[in-house]
Amino acid sequence: MRKIKRPRIPVTRGLKDIYAMDMHLAYQAACAGQFNVVAFGRLAAAISVVRSALDLKQTRLPLAIETLDAAIVTLLEVRHRGDQTDVWEITESERPAVLSGIDMAEECIGTLDVALLEGTAAMLLRDVCGEADENP
Repeated sequence: MRKIKRPRIPVTRGLKDIYAMDMHLAYQAACAGQFNVVAFGRLAAAISVVRSALDLKQTRLPLAIETLDAAIVTLLEVRHRGDQTDVWEITESERPAVLSGIDMAEECIGTLDVALLEGTAAMLLRDVCGEADENP
């Protein structure tokens, strides 16, 4: 029996723009002192989906995973601080790592396909919801 191969649907300019807007608008809000938990969530989700999709695809792009991991580590620190103090900000010293992650995510998204991004986003959402259900 032949395995049915799903067609690869390339990421369109519109989808790239949606990811770029989620990341850049949140980053700009942080730089303007208008960052909040919603903007943080959009930024963190976009970077995390691209990073996880690259990992699933076993990307060969040099430094992609490392750059995105550095941004995610920084965003985890931002989240911890925000959860503790209810002050959501990306400090000056944290901004280069986050901006590098945004740039790398934008560079890499074109190597992915729509089905992979959608599947990865759904998987991450299930993981997050599962963790929330386990820790009442």
